[in-house]
Amino acid sequence: MIADFNARLLEFLDSSPTPFHAVTSLSKKLKEAGFIQVADGDSWHLQPGGRYFVVRNESAIVAFICGTEPLIENGIRVAGAHTDSPCLKVKPVPVVKKQGYVQLGVEVYGGALLNPWFDRDLSLAGRVDYLAANGSLQSTLLDLRRPVAFIPSLAIHLDRTANEGRKINPQTEMAPLISQFSGDEDFSLEAFLLDQIQALPECETAAEVLSHELMFYDTQPAELLGLKEEFLASARLDNLLSCFLACEALCDAPETHTSIMVCNDHEEVGSVSTSGAQGPLLRSVIERLLSSSEAQADGFDRLISQSAMLSIDNAHGIHPNFIDRHDDKHGPLLNKGPVIKINANQRYASNSHSVALFKSLCARVGVTPQLFAMRADMACGSTIGPITSASLGIETVDVGVPTFGMHSIRELAGSEDARALAKVVAAFFSR
Repeated sequence: MIADFNARLLEFLDSSPTPFHAVTSLSKKLKEAGFIQVADGDSWHLQPGGRYFVVRNESAIVAFICGTEPLIENGIRVAGAHTDSPCLKVKPVPVVKKQGYVQLGVEVYGGALLNPWFDRDLSLAGRVDYLAANGSLQSTLLDLRRPVAFIPSLAIHLDRTANEGRKINPQTEMAPLISQFSGDEDFSLEAFLLDQIQALPECETAAEVLSHELMFYDTQPAELLGLKEEFLASARLDNLLSCFLACEALCDAPETHTSIMVCNDHEEVGSVSTSGAQGPLLRSVIERLLSSSEAQADGFDRLISQSAMLSIDNAHGIHPNFIDRHDDKHGPLLNKGPVIKINANQRYASNSHSVALFKSLCARVGVTPQLFAMRADMACGSTIGPITSASLGIETVDVGVPTFGMHSIRELAGSEDARALAKVVAAFFSR
């Protein structure tokens, strides 16, 4: 079973180079499991036991099961993750020509580790908005799939201090190389994109590219590795791994309880957007779950008081080469179970009640949890957990699988941990 689970996970990771593609992949999986897509602009006619999902900005998704049991009395069970990952995003006017080479200017999205982006076979994917021949505005997703770009390192002979902590300038040193040109030869990214989308059956009438949101990504596929295949290496494990396992658990969830999966966008840059955790997406869905008779002044608060949330985002595994960067009592190991993340300054939303709930779920399915807390002399990252918990008032625990290389172009997790956490999330939806 774990082999099948990991095979599906690898396929999902490879098919999701951007948040837009991740939501498309999740939508397909949900439809196959009997979920019906509804739209923000429609009137929802939800049925007890029904399975539905809604997409916002094509980069965030909320899927839910309308439980057959009374909503307010039983509360809701929410599992949350995010679809975005640190990357290099193409600028609006990106084309740079130097010494006969064509490069594309980029911005660093989120807190990316920059060094690993050098000397990789990169492709380009994202969303393209265009004007159709009939004058209508349309958009489509694009994934070039093949390697089209490269950011070459400066040879050690030209920088003898390169291994001594050289600082990287993202404006002057990170522009990917995409082509060569000669003489008066011109290159227009918009013209190139138009050729690419016109080759898609649904975009044959595209007449002009108006805008784009494009991201570079590493073409190396996700893989199991290690002498016993005990590791899983891939881009975007933070946090597509969590999106995938939450979706797997929801697809198998019973119809008695009202259960929700929310995968927000823009977590890596603060969550302030229409599709981010600080936006109205999750609250608006919960409010629409309340019937007119339940949507009284205190209906929402009564519902939330009976509810709980798992905020699922990767955790830092203790690095064997940098043991001193971890608290010696809180060093999660890969393949030793999901991690409960705790921070005294509320960078994680976990409290004693929510931690106890998660531990009890782990015990129910035979999974051993681990605990993570940062060193007291180091700053802590955060998740959608505190944001959502503060916005809704919902009791929340921050959890995730331990990983290495978080925010690198390629990250490493244990091959057993995602399946173990999925079992706990399934128990949460079933409690």
